[in-house]
Amino acid sequence: MRKNIVAGNWKMNTTVPEGVALAKEVNEALKANKANCDVVICVPFTHLCPVAAEIDQTVLGLGAENCADHKSGAYTGEVSAPMVASTGAKYVILGHSERRQYYGETSETLREKVALALENGLKPIFCIGEVLEERENGTYNDVVRRQVEEGLFNLSAEDFGKIILAYEPVWAIGTGKTATADQAEDMHAFIRGVIAEKYGKEVADNTSILYGGSCKPSNAAELFAKPDVDGGLIGGASLKCADFMGIVSAF
Repeated sequence: MRKNIVAGNWKMNTTVPEGVALAKEVNEALKANKANCDVVICVPFTHLCPVAAEIDQTVLGLGAENCADHKSGAYTGEVSAPMVASTGAKYVILGHSERRQYYGETSETLREKVALALENGLKPIFCIGEVLEERENGTYNDVVRRQVEEGLFNLSAEDFGKIILAYEPVWAIGTGKTATADQAEDMHAFIRGVIAEKYGKEVADNTSILYGGSCKPSNAAELFAKPDVDGGLIGGASLKCADFMGIVSAF
């Protein structure tokens, strides 16, 4: 049975002391009110070690927001999958729309990152989704299918089973727009169908697909009630403990 997951993506926010304080606050809130889903925070690289030292990862999972497409070497400023794993983190976000848009990440690059993440015991949260133009011109299913196929379909069924998918309608991130719960469900069901074509129904049914477009305490319950929406990848709302826990409690 696939897991319900709420994962926070802090992006480039909080200093190390602020981040440690927020992580501790979320950890304590989860200890006080047991969640009906897995809860993860994905934090800046600088925060991984100090946060890992302060949280109970049986209660609150820890992940990075990215990793490099090389294991080691002369890549100044990059952080490799083995480095991320050595901090105690268990998850890594890959292919976020901001990485694709601002840093030119391609499916080829992402295949390397996914392979290295899996090799080092990290669970990838692999992001896919269309921009506004693609939503409006009706090509969004084709775009998302291509991202899944080109980024992940080189994997064995066993390795694909370790992937968490996150659908981000890019037009609904930080814009105040939100895909309706029905739009989210339609896309998640489509993605599950694409997986089933390649790996079969059992693998598809066991794949967690998170929604990643301006999910808030006010709309989380409606989104999470949909049969193919297995949780959320949460941006801005993950930076305040009360807001994040409001989403977690929607399960």
